[in-house]
Amino acid sequence: MIRNALRRFMYGRYGGDTLNLSLIGLYLLLYLLFALSGASAFYWLSFLPIFAAVYRCLSRDIPRRQMENVKFLSAVRPFLQWLRLRRTIRRDKDHRYFKCPNCGQQLRVPRGKGTITVTCRRCGAVFQEKS
Repeated sequence: MIRNALRRFMYGRYGGDTLNLSLIGLYLLLYLLFALSGASAFYWLSFLPIFAAVYRCLSRDIPRRQMENVKFLSAVRPFLQWLRLRRTIRRDKDHRYFKCPNCGQQLRVPRGKGTITVTCRRCGAVFQEKS
C-alpha cells in the first residue's frame, strides 16, 4: 500500500539521474568537510546541493531536467574519459600507451618489443618509441 502511494506520488515526476547523484555526492563531501573542520559555513553550504537534488527529483518539468543532465554530462565527459583512460593504462600490463606528437591521438603498442616505429592511425605521423 505504501509502495503504491509512493508510485502514484512519483508518477509524472523526473526522478533521479547522474546530476542528482553528483549533487548528493557534493552534499556528502561538504558535510564531511563540516564534520572534520567544524566550520559552520560547510554545514550551511551542504544544504544547497541536497535541496537542488530533491527539487530536481520531484520536478514535473521533465524536458528541462533532461537538458540540465545533458549539459552536465557534456561538461563532465572529458574528465570521465580521462579517468577511464588512466584506469585502462594502469590495468593493462601488456601494452604501452603513447600520444601522437602530431595530433595527440592515444596509441597502444605491445610491451617488450624494444624500439619500434609507431604510425598514427589518425594523421599518419611516424615516430620511434621504446616499448
